[in-house]
Amino acid sequence: MRRGETLEENAPDLPGLVEEYFGPVTGTAEKDGHELHEVEDPTNPVFDRILVGAAEYSGKKDRLAVHFEERPAEDVIAEGNADAAAEAVDLKNDFLLEVTKRDAKSRRDSMKRAVEDDETPDDVA
Repeated sequence: MRRGETLEENAPDLPGLVEEYFGPVTGTAEKDGHELHEVEDPTNPVFDRILVGAAEYSGKKDRLAVHFEERPAEDVIAEGNADAAAEAVDLKNDFLLEVTKRDAKSRRDSMKRAVEDDETPDDVA
């Protein structure tokens, strides 16, 4: 998300948005200490399971936490669902754009900066 934006502002009905993109939310599941909305049977056959929700950090604004469990591409293609693979990429990018208000290039650049910051030795300013 961009500076000053919150997850609640960008996606006030996160479970509804998840259902719109991926299928019915079937409950919640814990991932990395965060309780996330779970889609056990996504509408796109590429996905096995999807977890989405707010990752809460003390003293910081909530961040979007997303976990996509995908089936092997070979299996999806062998079933004749090659078009579903392209659709899955679009679904993920469109969903993330709607919630974070940042496109794929912007998110990728941000992740690169975070990795570069992590790789800076402690004795270098």
